[in-house]
Amino acid sequence: MLAEILTVGDELLTGNTVDSNSSFIAKRLTEKGYVVRRKTTVGDDVEEIAGVIEEILGRKPRVLVISGGLGPTHDDVTMLGVARALGRNLVLCEPCLERIAEFYRKLHERGLIDDPELNEARRKMAYLPEGSKPLENPEGAAPGAFIEHNGVKIFVLPGMPREMKAMLEKEVLPELGAGRFTQRKLLAEVTDESKLAPVLRETLKRFNVRIHSSPKGFGRYIGIIIFSESEEEIERARAFMESLGVRFEE
Repeated sequence: MLAEILTVGDELLTGNTVDSNSSFIAKRLTEKGYVVRRKTTVGDDVEEIAGVIEEILGRKPRVLVISGGLGPTHDDVTMLGVARALGRNLVLCEPCLERIAEFYRKLHERGLIDDPELNEARRKMAYLPEGSKPLENPEGAAPGAFIEHNGVKIFVLPGMPREMKAMLEKEVLPELGAGRFTQRKLLAEVTDESKLAPVLRETLKRFNVRIHSSPKGFGRYIGIIIFSESEEEIERARAFMESLGVRFEE
C-alpha cells in the first residue's frame, strides 16, 4: 500500500520552520502498513499546490496526506489548491462555520481574544472542496477535509503540529483500517557499511522485508531497521543474516 505526503508553507522552503510534520505522518503511516513513497514540500501558491497534487494523483497512491495552509490569512490557500487540482468548487460547510464561531466564543470567554464575532477571515476557514467530508479539529479553529478521488484517499490537515497530530490520530488513522507494519531496530557489529551491503542484498532477495541501514560513522556498529508485515519474517531475516556471520545487539 503506497502513500505520499505533501506539506505546504513558504516557511518550510525558506528554512524558517523545520518540517517535523512529514516525519510524524510518515512514521504513523508506516506503522499502519503503508509504504511512504514520497514526501513533497511546496510553498503557499495555489497553482503550485494544485500542480503538485495533480502529479501525486498521477502516481496513484492509496493515500495522500496534506498538511498546512488552512488558516485565516491570505497565504492559507491549501483548500483552494486542492479544489483546483480536483476540478471542484469550494463550498461553505455550515457545521464547520458553527464550530469555528463556537471556538472563537470560547477564546473570548477565556480572555484570549477581544472580538468573538465571525469576520471574513474566520469564515474563510469553513470553505471546503465540494464533496469532501469535514474533519474535526479538536485543538484549533480550522477544520480538515477528507476526499476520495479516483481511488485515492486524500486527507487535508492543518500545519500546526499540535492540531495536525490530534487530527491524524482521531480522524485519519481510523479511516485507514487495521493494517500493521512491524519494525525492529538492531545494531550490527560491523565496522562499515561496505561489509554489510552484500548481506543486506542477499537478505532482501530471500525475505519479504525492507531494510534501512544507518551508519554512525566508522567504528564498531551499524544501525539497521528491518520492516515487515510480521515479526516472524523479521526474525527469519535476522537469523539468516546471523548465519552469514553478522552479530547483532538490540
